[in-house]
Amino acid sequence: MVALILGQDVANIATLAFDLGADAVIGCDDTSLADFRVEAYGPLIGQLARERGSSALLFGATTRGRDLAAWVAAELDAGLVPDGIGLKVENGTLVVTRPVYTGKLLADAFVTSSPQIISLRGHAFPPAESTGKSGQAEWVQPAVSEDDLTTRIIGFESSEGTVSLNDATIIVSGGRGVGGPEGFQPVQELADVLGGAMGASRAAVDAGWIPYEYQVGQTGKTVSPDLYIACGISGAIQHQAGMRTAKVVVAINKDPDAPIFKLASYGIVGDLFKIVPALSAEFRKRLG
Repeated sequence: MVALILGQDVANIATLAFDLGADAVIGCDDTSLADFRVEAYGPLIGQLARERGSSALLFGATTRGRDLAAWVAAELDAGLVPDGIGLKVENGTLVVTRPVYTGKLLADAFVTSSPQIISLRGHAFPPAESTGKSGQAEWVQPAVSEDDLTTRIIGFESSEGTVSLNDATIIVSGGRGVGGPEGFQPVQELADVLGGAMGASRAAVDAGWIPYEYQVGQTGKTVSPDLYIACGISGAIQHQAGMRTAKVVVAINKDPDAPIFKLASYGIVGDLFKIVPALSAEFRKRLG
C-alpha cells in the first residue's frame, strides 16, 4: 500500500502515513498544491499511476475526493466505483460494497479495467491504528506549474457558530417526524446543550425544511460520532449508511416499528416534541 501525500508543508503527514501502516509514501510538496484544485492534483496522480503501473487507486469519498477520482478515471480511461462503504479482495480484484437505489439496497461492484479506481467513505471504516512503522518518503515534482493553472483560490469563508458534522462527537438529527422547519428548533437546542452538531435525514432536506449541508446518509455526509440521537427518523437504509458506525445510537420515534430501532442502542417510543425538550432540560441541569 502506497500513500500519496500532496500539498504544501506536508512532511509531517508523510510520517503519519508510515505510522498508520503505509508500506511506502510518495509526496509532492509545492505551493501549487497548497489549496485543492483538480487541475493541479489530477495530472500528477495520473502521471504517477502510469509510471508506477498502479493496480488500484483509492480516494476518499469527500467532495474533493469524488471530483479527483472522476478526473483521474477519465484521464486514465479507467472504470470507477464510487462511495464504497465496504471493501474486500476476491481473486485479486477489489470488490466494493456500496449503496444503490438511493440507499435502499447494497450492491457489490468491481472494476474490470486497470487501474481500479475506487472512492471510499472515511467514516464507514474503523480508524487505522498506530503501527510504529517509519520510513523515508519519496518526493516528486508537480506535473504542472502554477502558471499553467487556470484557477486561483481567492479565499475561504466558514459558517460561524456551528459544529462540523464531520468533526462532531455528538450529533442530534431530525427527520420527517419533526413536521417542518420549526420542528428543528428543539433538535438544535438539544445539540447545543450537548455541545454537538445538528443533522438531518434526506426526507427533511428534500422537503425543504433544512439545507443539504445538514444531511446525513448515503447521499449526504457519512459520520461516526460517539453519540447519535435520531429524532423522528424512520431509519431507511440510505440514512443508516451514513451513521451506522456511531458508537451509541439513541432513537426517538412515535412508531415502535420504525427500522431505526433495530440499529439503536437505546430507543424511546413517544412524541419527540415532549421527549427532546425534556432531555435538553435534564442535560442542562446536569451539565450546568
